[in-house]
Parts: sequence; C-alpha cells; structure tokens
Amino acid sequence: MAGDAGSIPELDQKKYDGDQQVKIICLGDSAVGKSKLMERFLMDELYPSAASRNFWDTAGQERFQNMHPSYYHKAHACIMVFDVQRKITYKNLANWYKELREYRPEIPCCVVANKIDADLKVTQRSFNFAKKQGLPFYFVSAADGTNVVKMFRETIKRAVDYKQNPSDFMDEVMQELENFDLEKKQEDLEADEDGLKAESPELG
Repeated sequence: MAGDAGSIPELDQKKYDGDQQVKIICLGDSAVGKSKLMERFLMDELYPSAASRNFWDTAGQERFQNMHPSYYHKAHACIMVFDVQRKITYKNLANWYKELREYRPEIPCCVVANKIDADLKVTQRSFNFAKKQGLPFYFVSAADGTNVVKMFRETIKRAVDYKQNPSDFMDEVMQELENFDLEKKQEDLEADEDGLKAESPELG
C-alpha cells in the first residue's frame, strides 16, 4: 500500500532522526545553576523542538576544576554558565573554555550569565569574555525563567547545524560512519523481509 502523501521513507526518517539527535554539555563552576537551568527549560518549553536533546550536566565533577574526557566525547554544543553574584565563577570561564577547546575545538559554544533576578542592574554591565571569544552571550535566570527557553532553543539549533555540517574532520568521519550504519541496518532489514516472503507459502 502506498504511503501517505508527504510521508518520509523509513531510511530517510531514521537519518533525519539521527541528524536531530544532539549532545549538549554544560560547563561552569559548582553551584552556578547549570542543573536548575536545564530543569527550568524542560519545565517552560511549551513547544519542544523536533531535535532529540541529550543534555549533560557535570554531576559535581566541576569541583575538581576539570572534567573527564568522556564528558566531551561527541558533544555538539556547549553552554558555559557563571553566577553574576560570584566574580570567581566568571573568571574561571577562561579555564573551562580552554579545556573545552582541547577536546572539542570546533563545536559551537555560548556564555550564560545566570541569577540576574538577584540584581537586574547587572544586565547593564559589560562581560567581555564572550565578546573576546566571539561567543553568543545571554543574561538568564533559572529562578524566574528569563531568556532560558530562548537560550536553549538557539543552542539546540546551533548543535543540529553543527552535527549536519561539522567543521572538525573527526566529526565528519563519525557522521559518515553513523549514516553508513543506518543504511546497513536498513539493507539488512530489507534482506530479512525478502527472506520471510520467500519462505511464506502462497495462499490458494
């Protein structure tokens, strides 16, 4: 039976779904609000994007001032967070960014100034780190939701764009292998279906 008009063939759908599956990591000092930002986004997002989002939090590893290399593996975007009430968390962004680029030199990254609800005057200040590195910058509040959905949605879009058009050679290789694996699975599935049809007796 013919498929519905406008439907996506199974293989193309799987490839589309694969392209939309992204890993987004959060970096920053302990207690800057990384987990709370994720919770606020998931709570406030009224119209979820088509992308399958895999958000990774540091789970306390940031207390050691560095992350295990596996945390960065296959990440497609990064959100770096600091607490506007604690200057040291802003100063430490340079260390987090340096480590990020050691493992993921090309993925998109943004800088997030969290907890602006404590003092809105902070939004009038200049934070030059993001500008110096050419990174998107957001004033947000996990407490009241200011700019949280906007920041995450734009980060998800950048992550999907990067996965579909990676600028890192190894990421290109990984994407090609992923596509090949999907095609191989589809071929195996079709071969199995053909075998079942050949074995099934015809009904008279």
